[in-house]
Amino acid sequence: METSTFRAEFVALRIAVELIEGLRYKLRMMGIPIDGACTTFCDNETTIKNSTIPESVLKKKHNYIAYHRIREAVAAKVLRIGYIPSENNLADMFNKPLTRDKIHGFCEEILY
Repeated sequence: METSTFRAEFVALRIAVELIEGLRYKLRMMGIPIDGACTTFCDNETTIKNSTIPESVLKKKHNYIAYHRIREAVAAKVLRIGYIPSENNLADMFNKPLTRDKIHGFCEEILY
């Protein structure tokens, strides 16, 4: 369990990279061509900047493995990271306390 949002987002992105690369490999083995990067959305601007801007430097050594794994995937054009505001992030429905109206709005987006 991570205590900082920054570290949790990096760990989640690293896991996403591993899953995306595994799925891309399986699709290629089935003969399905894959063009371009997979777009992944994140609501933490610091994580996005550290992952996508080549000049950025990570100051926390305990984040290095996830940091370099994500940067490698971005450089190889396997992953493209985009920003999504928290109020539009469907994943928040599963990990944050929200009002009933907000949850119903997210459910409508998923179902329709």
